[in-house]
Amino acid sequence: MQNKPYLEHADVRKILEAARAEAWTHHWTVSISVVDDGGHLLGFYRLDGAPALSSEMATAKARTAAMGKRESRHYEEMINQGRTAFLSAPNMTGMLEGAVPVILHNHVLGAVGVSGAKSNEDAQVARAGVAAVAPV
Repeated sequence: MQNKPYLEHADVRKILEAARAEAWTHHWTVSISVVDDGGHLLGFYRLDGAPALSSEMATAKARTAAMGKRESRHYEEMINQGRTAFLSAPNMTGMLEGAVPVILHNHVLGAVGVSGAKSNEDAQVARAGVAAVAPV
């Protein structure tokens, strides 16, 4: 049997705080979700003023990045380039830019998803969260 690293509660707190700090620095009102490698919610912040829909989108983006083992933007790019069949991928409803997987020693531990700002800004906030526990 092999062992793998996983996100602990302290890691989730570091991720959320780093992402929140990045968003606040730029006055972005976003929701931030952290999920494990199976896409299950571990932690969540909805900053003051963030749209209600951003709560669902942040988590959906995070699930997509965790389960797909890549940034969610890759799916958006594939769809925009004509691979519309990806829209029917099971359990992948957040195929928009704004989520980054947490990778350590070639293991995907989970992902950070952000929604509420422009897509590249969401991704910037997510990367700041990931950088708190693993190099992006």
